Amino acid sequence: MQNSPQWANARNILAVRLDNLGDVLMTGPALTAVKEGAAGARLTLLASKAGAAAAAHVPAVDDTIVYAAPWTKQPRNAGHHDTDRRLIDRLAQAGFDAAIIFTVCTQSALPAALLCRLAGIPLRLAYSRENPYELLTDWIADTEACAAGMRHEVSRQLDLVRSVGFRPRRDHLVFRLNPVETASGMRKFKQAGGEVDAPYIVVHPGASAMSRRYPAERFGAAAQAIAEATGCQVVYTGGRDERDVVARAMSAMRRPSISLAGQLDLGELGAVIAQAGLVLCNNTGPAHISAAVGTPVVVLYALTNPQHTPWKSPARVLSHDVECRNCLKSICPEGHHRCLEGVTVHAVVQAALELVDASITKPERTPVALASWPYTEQVRLTG
Repeated sequence: MQNSPQWANARNILAVRLDNLGDVLMTGPALTAVKEGAAGARLTLLASKAGAAAAAHVPAVDDTIVYAAPWTKQPRNAGHHDTDRRLIDRLAQAGFDAAIIFTVCTQSALPAALLCRLAGIPLRLAYSRENPYELLTDWIADTEACAAGMRHEVSRQLDLVRSVGFRPRRDHLVFRLNPVETASGMRKFKQAGGEVDAPYIVVHPGASAMSRRYPAERFGAAAQAIAEATGCQVVYTGGRDERDVVARAMSAMRRPSISLAGQLDLGELGAVIAQAGLVLCNNTGPAHISAAVGTPVVVLYALTNPQHTPWKSPARVLSHDVECRNCLKSICPEGHHRCLEGVTVHAVVQAALELVDASITKPERTPVALASWPYTEQVRLTG
């Protein structure tokens, strides 16, 4: 498809992605396609606080606006209608030529579309399950259902921007590092007792949703076995609110380990992951950072949503098949967590050792985009 003349001539474009860190990283290839296709255009991202932090590491994004949208999951009473009015005024004053609204298939783009229309943005593109009439100028009927075999999130967003003619030269994830963050991340690693010139693995046992958390003690047991087999240091990461989870994982180990939980900003976390030989985590942001910087990753993948596996990276995705798959729930509705708890520590260790190769002994390994890899290797366990 040739670029739509109106879209190709847009020079001030607003992208809207209002959910989490990993969602913004998975939208990165589509944002890059827009930036390349609308040559010379300025691209601003309207994002949540977490999404804006991720956008700082996506080179296609020139600026960000933080917005806690009332139609997304937010703390109760987090916003006020005056905030919405101020945002509309700000968007109007910015004089955007076009807006692209990125959503997952369970979200509606229409609240954001109305916001953009009220701000006077003339071109508005999104998926929609119902006829949006004048809310959108360009749209794709959203017939997707959450089920096995559905498109990956990266493909979904690339298909959206392709509909108006934007195609990326490369479709890999990107996480931009800078020397200052790399130096500070490695300094904190050393201060915590790590050897920066010795190989290490990163273990990230937390996740924002309880339904996506593999038991912390099993993370520790797996890390212990991987360390024994490889001689690698074990470095735990997580947010301030995940220190207890990290402590439980560390308590399951006999070997010494290092905790950086609550100590790293996002850029520093990216730097620590980029130099690691392996990342072991749940389905959460570090899985997508790992994919972006080319670090092998083993993901304990709860079967809540099939779209978010690591994209085009050396990865193993472990889960236990269950009839209640694709539930989209933050808390296991059945209460048994079998899609994760059915995965044995032995299976985790085996998957990790399959990915660990000579690169783990090279602490200055250059991150690369592995376009030749399939977007993931799914591993389904039945016992």
